[in-house]
Amino acid sequence: MRAVAKYGAVTGALALLAGALAVTPAGGASVGDAEARGTALAAGRAAAKGIAFGDCPRVESLPASVRCGTVEVPLDYAEPEGKRITLTVSRGEATGEPAERQGALVYNPGGPGASSMWFPLVAQLTEWERLGRAYDFVGYAPRGVGRSAPLSCVEPEDFLKAPTQAPVHPSPAYKSERIAEAKEYAAGCARRSGPALRHYTSLNNARDLDVLRAALGEPRLTFMGASYGTYFGALYATLFPSHVRRMVFDSAVNPAREKIWYRSNLDQSQAFERRWADFRDWMARHDAVFGLGTSPEAVADSFEEARARLARRPAGGTVGPGQLQAAFLAAGYQDDYWAPRATALSEYLKGNEKPLIEQAAPRQESAKSAENSTAVYTAIECNDAPWPTDFAVWDRDNTLLARSAPFETWDNAFTNLPCAYWTGPRQLPLEVRTTWGELPPLLILAAERDAATPYAGARELARRLKGAVLITEEDAGAHGVGGGPNACVNAYLEDYLLRGRTPVRRASCAPHPEPDPVSLDRRADQPKLPHTV
Repeated sequence: MRAVAKYGAVTGALALLAGALAVTPAGGASVGDAEARGTALAAGRAAAKGIAFGDCPRVESLPASVRCGTVEVPLDYAEPEGKRITLTVSRGEATGEPAERQGALVYNPGGPGASSMWFPLVAQLTEWERLGRAYDFVGYAPRGVGRSAPLSCVEPEDFLKAPTQAPVHPSPAYKSERIAEAKEYAAGCARRSGPALRHYTSLNNARDLDVLRAALGEPRLTFMGASYGTYFGALYATLFPSHVRRMVFDSAVNPAREKIWYRSNLDQSQAFERRWADFRDWMARHDAVFGLGTSPEAVADSFEEARARLARRPAGGTVGPGQLQAAFLAAGYQDDYWAPRATALSEYLKGNEKPLIEQAAPRQESAKSAENSTAVYTAIECNDAPWPTDFAVWDRDNTLLARSAPFETWDNAFTNLPCAYWTGPRQLPLEVRTTWGELPPLLILAAERDAATPYAGARELARRLKGAVLITEEDAGAHGVGGGPNACVNAYLEDYLLRGRTPVRRASCAPHPEPDPVSLDRRADQPKLPHTV
C-alpha cells in the first residue's frame, strides 16, 4: 500500500490457487512446520552472529552517527540451508543514560516496498527525543528493497513514463492498453527474478523480522509498523506471540483474509473519495485564497478543467492528467499537501505552470528507487493471495465503484492489474488472530477518515489481536498519526513505548488543526514519518 500504488483483495467466487501455505501458529491457523523450523534455525544463527555495525555506505546518505550492518535470512524458510539473502540494517544508539535504555525499537513504514534505513534520524526530532533516549532506533530495508536482494521488473529509465492519462471512466480501448501493459509488467517481473520471485511475501517479511530481532540480541521484539507494516506486524504477532514485547500499529490494514488484497483495494478507493471530498470542501472554504470555487462541486469543476487542459497540452511536456492525479492523490494521505497542491492548481488555471510542474513532474533521479519500490509492492501483493484472473471481474467491480467513487478507482485498479496475470503460486492469507493472554498489551493508532487504510481496518485488527487498544484521532484523515502534529496521540504513543501503559479501553483524541492556507510555513518544521501503503 503505497502513496502512488495501492492494494486490494478478492471477490467471492475466487478459487484458491495452488501453493497455499499450511501453518500452525496461535489462533488456529496452520503454517508449514518446515518454515517454522527454518525460522527458528535462522534466528539462532543470527543471534550467535549478531550484526557488525560500522560506517554506512555512501548510497544511504546517512550521517556518521548512524551505523549500518547486514543480517542474513533464508530466501526460502522451508530450506534454511539453501540460498540466503542479505538485508541492510541501520541503527542510532539510545542517547539516554544506561539505566534508561530499553533495547531496540524497530520501525517499518509500509509499502510494500518502503525502506526505513532513515529511521535513526527521527530521534533528533522533538516528538521522538524521549523515545530516542530509551531506545536504539533501528531501520532496515525489507527483502527486495534497496540493497536487500533488490527486485526489478522493468528498466528504471522506462519506468517513469510521462505524460500519462488517468481517465475516471476509461474507454474499452484504454482498458485494452492497460491490460497489455499489465501482462507485460507481470512477465517482466517473472523474467528478471526467476524462481526467487515467489519468496517475496508478507509471511516471509514477518519471518525476516524475527531473524532481525534475534540478530539485534533482543529476546522479545519492540516494533512500530505503519500502513502495510501493520499487516506483516500482525502476521508476526500471530506467528510469534511469545516473541512480542511491545508493538504499535499505526494506520492499520484490515487483516481479514478475505480483504487481502483485492477487496481492500476497492475499500481504499471508496475511502479516497471521501477524503477527496474533505479536501475540496477545505479549498472551497478558502476560495478567497485559491479562487477555485466556493463549493466542493465548483472545486471539482476546476480540477476537471485542469485535467482537460493537461490532456490537450501537458505542462512542461511531462505533466499530464496522470501526473496531476498522482500529485493530488498524495493530498489524500497527508493534509500537509493541501495548501501546496491547491496553490499549484490555482496558479496553473491562471496560466502559471511552474508550481504544478515542480510538484507533479516525474524526477528521473528517483526512477531507480521508484521502480524498485513498485516491483516489491507488486511481487508481495500478487504472491500473498489469490486475485481475480478474469478482467471481466475487475471491469464489473471497478465500473460500479467508479459511479460513486471516480477519483481514484480506476487508477488504483490499473496499478494492481499485473496481479491478474501473475504466473507464480499464490498463498492463502494467514488468519490473523490471537487469544486472550497470548500477547502483552498492544497499541493501535488510527485516524477516523484515513483513506489509504480505512478506519474499519483498525477496528478489525483490535478485534482480532486480543489485548490491543485502539487510539482514534477523530474527524481527521492523516495516514500515519504517530509522531505527527497531534500531541494527544503522541502522549499515548510515548506512554506505551516508555512505560508499557495503555488505556483500559479504546480512547479518542480531537483532530489536529487543519492546514492554514495563509501561513503555509506554520507546520513546515513539524516532524512526521513518511508512511506508505
